[in-house]
Amino acid sequence: MRRHLALLLALVIAAGPAFAQRGEREPRGLPPGKAQGMSKDERQRMRDDMRDVYRNRQDRPPQRQLSPQEREKLRRDIQDANRDLKR
Repeated sequence: MRRHLALLLALVIAAGPAFAQRGEREPRGLPPGKAQGMSKDERQRMRDDMRDVYRNRQDRPPQRQLSPQEREKLRRDIQDANRDLKR
């Protein structure tokens, strides 16, 4: 009898989160219909925008690496600026 009770208790505890879930499919806080996604036009516009962004990145010259001295100076400058902000 105790085994059956322990088994039943274990099943109820394990199934608790499944029963606590809501049945909503659309995210809360969005107006109705917004959770359906983007239209074909919106997706194409986003693709074009991203293509333009990457194209612009390729036009820029590559950034050069800082020398150890430049890195150290930059680190000190940032520490000084942070110290000034805290005051």
